[in-house]
Amino acid sequence: IRSEKLWGGPAPIAPLQLDDFILWVTIGIIVGGRTGYVLFYNPAVFIQSPAAILKLWEGGMSFHGGFLGCVAAVMLFALKNNISILSLGDITTAVAPIGILLGRLANFIKGELWGREADASVPWRMVFPDDPLQLFRHPSQLYEAALEGVLLFAILAVMIRMGALKRPGLILGSFIAIYALARITSEFFREPDPQLGFLWGGLTMGMLLSVPMIIAGVILIRLAWRRKA
Repeated sequence: IRSEKLWGGPAPIAPLQLDDFILWVTIGIIVGGRTGYVLFYNPAVFIQSPAAILKLWEGGMSFHGGFLGCVAAVMLFALKNNISILSLGDITTAVAPIGILLGRLANFIKGELWGREADASVPWRMVFPDDPLQLFRHPSQLYEAALEGVLLFAILAVMIRMGALKRPGLILGSFIAIYALARITSEFFREPDPQLGFLWGGLTMGMLLSVPMIIAGVILIRLAWRRKA
């Protein structure tokens, strides 16, 4: 934000405004993440016991829902403070891979959201303590940390240094599209949620929810390139 060189002039948001925005986006991610999990992954259980929706300490968050909550927070905060929605989205998604990386590492440490069964050709396969079947599995959480965290952050960082922030929406669109591709790739190694299993043709819910993200990301990228820097 303080580097005018990256923006081609003053940034469209002040550091003090960003401090206020962090509260908005935190609430958006929590509410959106929980709502997405309820709607996308376990609606039957929560219909039977609506009070369980508030039991966040029992787990159950959806990235795709959290992303939509983040989008809502960006739009509302930008409109309230007369800030460019696309530029605020660029700032938010530019650093989002850091949070995704830490989240996936936390999944690995906790031994949850593990991968599918792996054979002896995968020397780093492992058994997770809470797996009732005690199978050798892919550490898919680390695959996601590498793709959705490290690789995505590196790509966006290079783009920013090449002037991407001068085209509002370019970083936002790139994040959405590249994350979705990385998530779909990771889903080939990740065990699907037990209450859902595999869907049509071996697809998973994570794959299906990522397809609209690719479309939205490509549209934003094309719109950003049509405008002058």
